[in-house]
Amino acid sequence: MAVAPKRTRLPAAERRELVLRAAAAEFGANGYEDTRLDDIAAAAGVTKPVLYRHFGSKKDLYLALLARHRDDMPGFVANLPQDVPSEAMIREILDAWLAYAHENQHGWRLLFRDRGGDEDVQRFRADVHTRAREVIRGLLAGHPAFDIPADQLEATAEALSHGLAALVLWWIDNPDLARDLLVDVATRMVLGLARADATV
Repeated sequence: MAVAPKRTRLPAAERRELVLRAAAAEFGANGYEDTRLDDIAAAAGVTKPVLYRHFGSKKDLYLALLARHRDDMPGFVANLPQDVPSEAMIREILDAWLAYAHENQHGWRLLFRDRGGDEDVQRFRADVHTRAREVIRGLLAGHPAFDIPADQLEATAEALSHGLAALVLWWIDNPDLARDLLVDVATRMVLGLARADATV
């Protein structure tokens, strides 16, 4: 008599990550309103009760994805060296950021294309946009490669944030575009804001 193979029980953190990855794909493809927890559970290979052990509701799961996107953003500009030529610095940041965007396309879909969810979800989306602007503003204000008048920092950060987001959305719709090309375009955008004597 054959012995059935023993099923390996995943650690809770790994199972939670499976649920998040499945939810990212489902929400990214179908939006908040048209995504069902049953579909997420099936895509993650877990039962619905298991899903509920990690997330109390569809909204909790959606907000967890937005929170991860928000919390990942500062890492791209953390601890930047002050003596790196601005073009090399900018290219390095943007290449890493676009690689992240390619692997996490759902984040841009959730933020810029999905309009579903209640007031809490809408407010959280707005908070993520605000955080993105703050991160860019901090880079523009704090790095010597840039010398932008203080009264223009907020508007400049807003324009750059949305311009780069639009580039990612265009890439999502045109997946055959090479990342290097987009890095070139984004670098040119940001270099336009740098001090002339800082570029090399």
